[in-house]
Amino acid sequence: MVLENFKGLRSRLPEIGMVIIASFIVTAFITGARYGRIFEIFELVAYDRFMQRRPEAGIDDRILIVAITEADLQEQGGRLQLSDEIYAKALKNLLKYQPRAVGLDIYRDFPIEPGHQAFQQILKSSDRIIGITKIGDNFNPPVAPPEALPLEQVGFNDASLDIGGVVRRAVLYQESLSGDVLSSFSLLLAERYLRDDDIESQASSFSPDVLQLGKTAFVPLEPNDGSYVRANMGGYQVLLDYRGDSQSFQQISLGDVLSDRINPELIRDRILLIGTTAFSSNDFVYTPFSSQGLQNRSIRMPGVVVHAQMVSQILDAAQGKRQLFWFWNDTQEILWFGLWAVLGGVLAWCIRNPLLLALGATIALAILFQICYILFLQMGWIPLIPTAMSFLFTGGSVITYSAQQAQQQRRMVMRLLGQSTSPQIAETLWQKRDELLENGKLPGQKLISTLIFTDLQGFSSVSEKYPPEEIFSWLNEYLEDMTDVIQQHNGVINKFTGDGIMAVFGVPIPHTRPEEIALDAQEAVACSVEMSERLEQFNNRRVARKLPPLKMRVGVFTGPVVVGSLGSKVRLEYGVIGDSVNTASRLESLEKHRQDSDCRILIARQTLEHLNHKYDVEAWGKLPLKGKEETVEVFRVLNRKLESEA
Repeated sequence: MVLENFKGLRSRLPEIGMVIIASFIVTAFITGARYGRIFEIFELVAYDRFMQRRPEAGIDDRILIVAITEADLQEQGGRLQLSDEIYAKALKNLLKYQPRAVGLDIYRDFPIEPGHQAFQQILKSSDRIIGITKIGDNFNPPVAPPEALPLEQVGFNDASLDIGGVVRRAVLYQESLSGDVLSSFSLLLAERYLRDDDIESQASSFSPDVLQLGKTAFVPLEPNDGSYVRANMGGYQVLLDYRGDSQSFQQISLGDVLSDRINPELIRDRILLIGTTAFSSNDFVYTPFSSQGLQNRSIRMPGVVVHAQMVSQILDAAQGKRQLFWFWNDTQEILWFGLWAVLGGVLAWCIRNPLLLALGATIALAILFQICYILFLQMGWIPLIPTAMSFLFTGGSVITYSAQQAQQQRRMVMRLLGQSTSPQIAETLWQKRDELLENGKLPGQKLISTLIFTDLQGFSSVSEKYPPEEIFSWLNEYLEDMTDVIQQHNGVINKFTGDGIMAVFGVPIPHTRPEEIALDAQEAVACSVEMSERLEQFNNRRVARKLPPLKMRVGVFTGPVVVGSLGSKVRLEYGVIGDSVNTASRLESLEKHRQDSDCRILIARQTLEHLNHKYDVEAWGKLPLKGKEETVEVFRVLNRKLESEA
């Protein structure tokens, strides 16, 4: 058994090698394609889907958004730019309830009367107010900060946008056009809040260039972290971990603040962000939640809410409530691609049924998705799309290779057996091709089979009287009838010898059980009897055409043979060798003069023992066969018995 398993494995070594080679090539290709940014957009979409599927963290009760709504703008005359007097009053009403920090996400680079003087005084009166500035770039001009605020209370609100204008990263530090390093609006608000908890920003213990806040080191993003490829990581950026959608923060309207219709407990000890949520202000950005569902396809998030998301992430990280995202390095990702490439190749190698293969591939991809999602829940962002492509491409390569090999094997099988087998045997042979084909040949097998030899009596003398083309025509007609009978009885035609036929029963799939060997013998004799009947029909057609009838001799013998392919790669044939072949042949030609019917069927004792008395036979006794020293007990098959007689 061990030897047979080893031989089976050895015969499939080329396919195992193909799996390894295909996995290596596909992994290299996927790695190259990934660094060519082929998969980046798809990976970012997958990131968004994971973010949408993830359970939301709930409302952050440390942050309150003071929303400037469309109704607030209408109440103030429909102006997009509210006066300084309004903001001065709002800040005064909020500060009296002792918030930890107030972020004014409104540009105030020039006075808007009335109330500018009062607005300036309120800005100077508290170190808890944080204003904004815009650093700008080649396409957007900078915006100056409010002049009354010191620089340590001003943060930039520039955002880093991915493809499609989606905000997935938070910028903590950025160099201004003048060369100064500025802190972000959200970072300053978080630092002001944490100061009351005695948590200060400092350099991490492992690098002076890495920000440490509380328990967390904010390691900046590298250009190839996660599924980014050569991304612009200008400044100091971290991956933005959204708490949820816009409903993750409590909101009150500016109108409620101006009329002082607010609960002091909503203000006390919190971070307040004042910003617009009115659609007419156009202060909205795309986020991972923008494509959530067809009905909400183009929903964007107000900029002030995005800043609240950033502040919430920084606070959670500093207080040890949420860790930052982690990523694999390039080597780990390549190994991950390679692992799934091998899995795809092995699956395609082991499963040949298309439906089972499709089911297996679907399950494997579902497992891959689940692994990536579970790690995402643990704040790990690992490649999904290129990994899936590694799995599919390698599987496809192995399937293509296997199909090519199968086609070559099919051609080899058909070259060996041609059209001489029944459809059932051909299908069985093909299904078990891996067991039968070894090193480009069918290996020799010793088995017990039943052989038939047939020959036409006096064919040479008959053929002398007719033109060769006419003989060729009716000979083909005769062979076609006999071939059909043999195949119907699951026999394999091994060869045609002019007007003779050699057929084998019990090959190429070996039959080892006694009942199988007996069934082969019964099929062979039944085939011989039906060949006799077909010959009678054939002769009737010949007589109708005024041609002489033909007579046929049949020899049947059951015994051991060795079967397999004989020849070279240039020319192969299915060989059947052994003394049993000679015995069957000699039975056919035995005592040619003793034939009183159109078809004479002779069998030996070895075949008769398997017939279970299903046929009437005539004993001819023990007769010597040409070339054999021992005699053989010979019987002539007369006819099949009726079921009532058997």
